[in-house]
Amino acid sequence: MQLPPGIPFEQACIIPDAVSTPWAAITSSAAVRPAEAVAVWGVGGLGAHAVQLLRMVGACPIIAVDPLAAARERALQLGADAALDPADPEFGTNLRAVSGAGGITAALDFAGVPAAREQALASLAERGRLVLVGLTDQPFTIKDNAWFCRFRQQVTGHYGSRPEDLTDLVALVGRRRLDLSGSVSGIFPLAEAARAVEALERKEGNPIRLILKP
Repeated sequence: MQLPPGIPFEQACIIPDAVSTPWAAITSSAAVRPAEAVAVWGVGGLGAHAVQLLRMVGACPIIAVDPLAAARERALQLGADAALDPADPEFGTNLRAVSGAGGITAALDFAGVPAAREQALASLAERGRLVLVGLTDQPFTIKDNAWFCRFRQQVTGHYGSRPEDLTDLVALVGRRRLDLSGSVSGIFPLAEAARAVEALERKEGNPIRLILKP
């Protein structure tokens, strides 16, 4: 695929996976429609882009859920209407205050943590849908099967994206509908790959994506 003029390679190289996976999860697996209440669990390298993309497709309100204060603040800067701490004892009350008493229509799990998935499922509205994007080897259990069936809720797995998703995203970035300039948190020479991995593990500077440049 040829890059349109004006898209730096450093931004283009994160479109596969970091941007295309949440894009496909939002537009295909979750099939988010304008004005739907959507919550994102985990606002890291994928979830941060999910907030931007949800704003672009018209989701409202957009609620970010993350235990890290810096990640919540970033989510607000990227367009979330609210950012909540999942460990807050008033989490349920705060979520309903933003989403409405019915709950959220779509939940996107980018954390891949059983506790986050359970919390997301419990937050769904009638006919709400939970999309599992974050990968884990831990089992996922629907504890209240009667509630789940009574309110016709759904759980869908998601993985990756399609070639056409990349085409769409390149076009959106090329026409300035999507700004990824803030997603490149640092550029390291290839010889410092180990240093870059350490920076990610320690979350130095609250990174979204770090680039290795040969």
